[in-house]
Amino acid sequence: MKFSRQLVTDLETRGSQAFPAFLECLRETGQHALAELLQCGDGVRLPPSVPIQPSLIPLPVQTPVYIEKPDRPDFTPPLLEPVRPKPLPVPNTPTPFPGAPVVRPNRPRRDSIQCYKMDASPCGICLIINNVDFDPDCDLKDRKGSDIDCDKMEKRFKALNFEVIAKRNLKHKRIRHEMASLAKRDHSAYDCCVVIILSHGTEANHNRFPGAVHGVDGPAVPVQLITNYLNGQNCPSLQGKPKLFFIQACGGGEKDTGFEVSPDEVEPSLGGIDDQMDAIPISSSSDSLSTSDELDARATLPTPSDILVSYSTFPGYVSWRDTQAGSWYVENLDRVLEENAATDDLVTMLMMVNNAVSQISAKGLYKQMPGSFNFLRKHLYFQASLS
Repeated sequence: MKFSRQLVTDLETRGSQAFPAFLECLRETGQHALAELLQCGDGVRLPPSVPIQPSLIPLPVQTPVYIEKPDRPDFTPPLLEPVRPKPLPVPNTPTPFPGAPVVRPNRPRRDSIQCYKMDASPCGICLIINNVDFDPDCDLKDRKGSDIDCDKMEKRFKALNFEVIAKRNLKHKRIRHEMASLAKRDHSAYDCCVVIILSHGTEANHNRFPGAVHGVDGPAVPVQLITNYLNGQNCPSLQGKPKLFFIQACGGGEKDTGFEVSPDEVEPSLGGIDDQMDAIPISSSSDSLSTSDELDARATLPTPSDILVSYSTFPGYVSWRDTQAGSWYVENLDRVLEENAATDDLVTMLMMVNNAVSQISAKGLYKQMPGSFNFLRKHLYFQASLS
């Protein structure tokens, strides 16, 4: 009997059908007694081996769902997306309770706009041309209050670590001479160059930068010509470095009376009691600019790149100046630089200046809108410390 039990055990290890097949073979060969002995053992029937079937989980059947067909013979019901079962939660993954904030992984933020290098000491040269007293024969009034603007800009850019050079009452040829001298200087040790012009202005022919500024003798120098002195061709030591021009002068003879807005839109501010314009109408005596500039095939940057020209007023319009407090534009430019240079870039601060000047009114009627022609390639932050 011990042998029969061992035989049964061995057969069961061969699979669930091995033992029944062996018994069937015994019966077919006429060995019925042995078959009964193996099947019953010591009179106790051995239970047949029951194979363990794997547990099968049926997948949900996705039945296409159609919307109800209206009473139209030409209507074809669209097939809607079948309802898919919600995925089971992954083990060991905590499920947030309802209303819990969803925590998202931090993604590294990469700013694609770089900043200009502005850590040289001094940072650069700042040339201020301050035209106040004009020849009586040129029909241009003296610019009372311009010395206040000049003092503000001189102190402000010294505080921003610039070497400031102030020139007063320059004739139109002298303006060109000063710009040519500035272009010939070696700016290799500097990171920036600034030119501030305080004068009367007018319109002029141009293909890049509008406007022109008058010398004290009457003739005007186009702003485009002034910027060309410092471009990538004419001043190699400033290539790739920011060249900033701030023009306090009229862009023409038109006066802007503004347009009516809701009182909530602006905070109106009245100008001084003696506001004057920095403009005369466009004149044929204004110098024209040659358009036959040669192309520099070896240059790696466009010639007018890294230049920003900030105008006190929109091209074609007058710019207002208080004879006792200085011009609206310079006053607000100085204030914004003082309050924000330690935290904000130049373009952002110029928008602050635009907004502040736009809310002032001359004689309770006339408005002024500054603006910029911006060809900078990077953010520009001045050297300034938090106060």
